[in-house]
Amino acid sequence: MTVSISLHTDRYPAPSAMLELIKPVTWFPPMWAYACGAVASGVAISDNIGLLIIGIILAGPVVCGMSQAANDWCDRHVDAINEPDRPIPSGRIPGRWGLWIALAMSVLSLSLGALLGTWGFIATVVGVIAAWAYSAEPVRLKKSGWFGPGLVGLSYESLPWFTGAAVLSQTLPSAPIIWLALLYGIGAHGIMTLNDFKALEGDRQMGVNSLPVTLGPERAAKVACGVMLVPQIFVILALAHWGQSLHASAILALVLGQIWAMSVMLKDPKAKAPWYNGTGVLMYVSGMMVSAFALRSVEVMW
Repeated sequence: MTVSISLHTDRYPAPSAMLELIKPVTWFPPMWAYACGAVASGVAISDNIGLLIIGIILAGPVVCGMSQAANDWCDRHVDAINEPDRPIPSGRIPGRWGLWIALAMSVLSLSLGALLGTWGFIATVVGVIAAWAYSAEPVRLKKSGWFGPGLVGLSYESLPWFTGAAVLSQTLPSAPIIWLALLYGIGAHGIMTLNDFKALEGDRQMGVNSLPVTLGPERAAKVACGVMLVPQIFVILALAHWGQSLHASAILALVLGQIWAMSVMLKDPKAKAPWYNGTGVLMYVSGMMVSAFALRSVEVMW
């Protein structure tokens, strides 16, 4: 299958098409995770508002936006099947503009990351490499239903959480911060798997072995639910062990809400996955911020 021939003949992409290419709807998770890391650091946010704002812009519109542009360029043949109206296969992003935008934003990411100090720059380098490793040949980790979502989960949740804490504290974050950042990044593997349901047919035709393709929608949904729940259980146990029982109880309540939402979603995973993203995933990310506030006290005790 080749990208369909477009009726668009513009030499330059319209601003609206470029904005659609970098998918603003995807920016929230890394922006939220960076904010969680900043809160968890225990540093006064009001004294570091500049670092907070720059980091949130870097994590969301710049690095995440760059990753979306890179993914759309590398996925243009798959999108011609799944989403032919996307900017590149529709021709609204003509020629190689998709590639040039992704490369330019990679450079912008590194330049902005340098403003956040050593830890911020290192994390930005890791994020840029991860974005291209996910989408581009010959690595293209997206082909794996295990490694692809795992890399995205760690890049969207763990990495910006770690970065937010490291940038504001200007040092290596404590073990509890790293531990919880990793747990929530691992759990996000399940969220990414649910996102793969919308591309099921195109992935199957183009050899992308997502879990919905290899396991089928029903089994993949069950695996996704388990992957989301188990790390959160460890978060609850860890917070209780660190003396943060009130925060642990709040996260437990959110987990119970997710279990209810999962019971609804599992009745028709392919149709209900988008619904779950607006209910269960919202409770998941709410628990992240609850954990971040709990870590402010754990920092002092650790």
